[in-house]
Amino acid sequence: FAVVKMSRRTSTVFLVCAGGALLYYAGKKYLLQNNGSAVKEISSKKAEELRRHKRVPALNLVFLKQLLKLIRISIPSIWSKEFSLFVLHSASLVARTFLSIYVAQLDGRLVKTTVEGDVPKFCGLIVKWILVAVPATFINSLIRYLENKLALALRTRLVDHTYKLYFNKQTYYRVTNLDGRLTNPDHSMTEDLQAFSSAVTHIYSHISKPILDIVLMSGALTRLANSQGEYSPIPGLLGFGTIIFTAAILKALAPPFGKLVAEEAHRNGYLRYLHSRIITNAEEIAFYAGHTVELNLLRRNFKALANQMDLIFRKKLWFVMLEQFLMKYIWGLTGLVMVAWPILGGRLSKELSEDDMSGGSVSERTGVYTTSKNLLMNSADAWERLMTSYKEITELAGYTSRVSEMLYVFEEVQQGKYEVAGTVTDQSRVINKPLSSSSPKKSPSPTSDASTIDEHKVEEDQMKLLTDVSEYGVGQVIESEDTIVLEDVPIITPNKDVVVSSLSFEVNPGMHLLISGPNGCGKSSLFRILSGLWPIFGGQLTKPPPSTMFYIPQRPYMSLGTLRDQVIYPDSPENMKEKGFSDADLETILDIVHLQYIVKREGGWDAEGDWKDILSGGEKQRMGMARLFYQKPKYALLDECTSAVSIDVEGAIFQTAKDQGITLMTISHRPSLWRFHTHLLQFGGEGGWHMEKLDTAARLSLNEEKQRLEAQLAGIPEMQQRLKELCGILGEASIHLTDEELTN
Repeated sequence: FAVVKMSRRTSTVFLVCAGGALLYYAGKKYLLQNNGSAVKEISSKKAEELRRHKRVPALNLVFLKQLLKLIRISIPSIWSKEFSLFVLHSASLVARTFLSIYVAQLDGRLVKTTVEGDVPKFCGLIVKWILVAVPATFINSLIRYLENKLALALRTRLVDHTYKLYFNKQTYYRVTNLDGRLTNPDHSMTEDLQAFSSAVTHIYSHISKPILDIVLMSGALTRLANSQGEYSPIPGLLGFGTIIFTAAILKALAPPFGKLVAEEAHRNGYLRYLHSRIITNAEEIAFYAGHTVELNLLRRNFKALANQMDLIFRKKLWFVMLEQFLMKYIWGLTGLVMVAWPILGGRLSKELSEDDMSGGSVSERTGVYTTSKNLLMNSADAWERLMTSYKEITELAGYTSRVSEMLYVFEEVQQGKYEVAGTVTDQSRVINKPLSSSSPKKSPSPTSDASTIDEHKVEEDQMKLLTDVSEYGVGQVIESEDTIVLEDVPIITPNKDVVVSSLSFEVNPGMHLLISGPNGCGKSSLFRILSGLWPIFGGQLTKPPPSTMFYIPQRPYMSLGTLRDQVIYPDSPENMKEKGFSDADLETILDIVHLQYIVKREGGWDAEGDWKDILSGGEKQRMGMARLFYQKPKYALLDECTSAVSIDVEGAIFQTAKDQGITLMTISHRPSLWRFHTHLLQFGGEGGWHMEKLDTAARLSLNEEKQRLEAQLAGIPEMQQRLKELCGILGEASIHLTDEELTN
């Protein structure tokens, strides 16, 4: 290595650039520390975590740590398939380098024999050339094959790891409904994983092989020079200095490709998300004739993506031009000087002038020159690939950042840590206790006065929650055998909206609970808490294992698969056989929900189709109830799940569920369902609630009276209008109308 002293002017320029860069990054850091009200809403510790994981992708220590973590996931051990492919790929790169050196030497020998005019020797070398071409081309193809195989193997390992995280502890629900950091996890799990796997294997090839070429070919050049008795450090120092100069220029002027590529991937993923939304909500959009709004939204976001891609193209235009100028012309000029140096300015120059210029000497020098030229060109090409790989590494930093962020969010969500709209929720402090035989401290009776919360207390508690919701987050979940108990459990949405400040009640087997109230009062939210989808922000929740509760929404989910799969969902046919069910048992279940005709109509149990479109609304709801009779849970959480079913069929289904020992917890506004329940949980809509025994006869009588009064009151405006007309015709007043009403 040679130490080159820079001139005073060059040193001054570098100092000015360094000072400007320091001021730029200092100002940028100051703006980041003082920007955004979202950071002020959370604690300084969480804010630091938030900023740390929102950093712009760059070639730094964070990138190296993220890359090493992903590689450890992709290649778990030296005995794995991925490591074997890595070794084979590396061996093929080494073999290709040795073949390149041999071909360069063979090329020099061919030129030498051509100058000498030795035809037999020339023909023999041609045969060797052809024979070497076969393994050389195979090695080239093998390198690309192993690169693709390694990329696929790494992607497969990453996909398996990602899927395990995504489907563990309901992460697929929490990451989109409780957390706001990943807007399109589907794009991250498909496009970003594929891009990362391809990029990391491609960059390994473009870094490892050039390094091998540089080391081995430099050694070959050194040995060749020594064999000719000529070795000067000046050409080597000239080439090394040119490389250092080129690297400094490119690094100083290189655009932030990592940030640009990450932003392009983000915009591309969001555009894909918009398309999926249109597919999912196509019917609603068609009913509203909202295609113009959706079209404008797609065009606006595609324009943003196109602008980002155009920005990258413009950055690459000038950067590639600079690369070509430095690496093709400056390096080419330097290479010519390095090759010509021994002849023009060294000992060989004098020897040539004194030599008798015999054919042997000329041919020998010509062969050496050709071999040196080929080795130098290959080495220069390796340096060029090594330099140009910088922007590919910055692009890899973008993919690495997005994949690492996705895995980081998955892991945090599983721990109960959420970030929504600039705030951080740490539900990892929620206490989960195993099955305990001891009874809870409080067991509020559904008929006691304590079960009715004072409205003033509710209002005060709700204001407290709204103003300082960050104080909450300590909840206690206890697993019981068959009892559901809520003690001072608030219902708070993921957006920190307080629906009910404190809820306390108890449900035992055989205690069928009807839940009613206006929209947005917390009915469905209560089911989400009981199912474990939403965290609890306080109090104590005692509930049986999730396997003993079965939730049926208003719009049941229809999976892809056979008709049999729709009844036994989420079980598989293997699970069905393990439980001892047969197709005849499933037909009995369909008979309970009045769907026995479906099997014949659709062509048997093995018929496949898009059941979301094949079945009507009422049929889908009855299919959801069929799943209830297949699963036979202790508790059924029914959320308006029979609103499209006729009253007589609905009554038969509910009665059968009670006869089979299933405890019903039903959200419904239908009076026809009152007689199937024993207790009523009534939400007031302003945070209030009360629970009582349900007297079906009395409540039906009151409901009939209410309907009768509504019908009578509905006719009053028409009667008043007719009375006014009669008073006008008769010219008389009325005791039921004022003078002003008569005038109007």
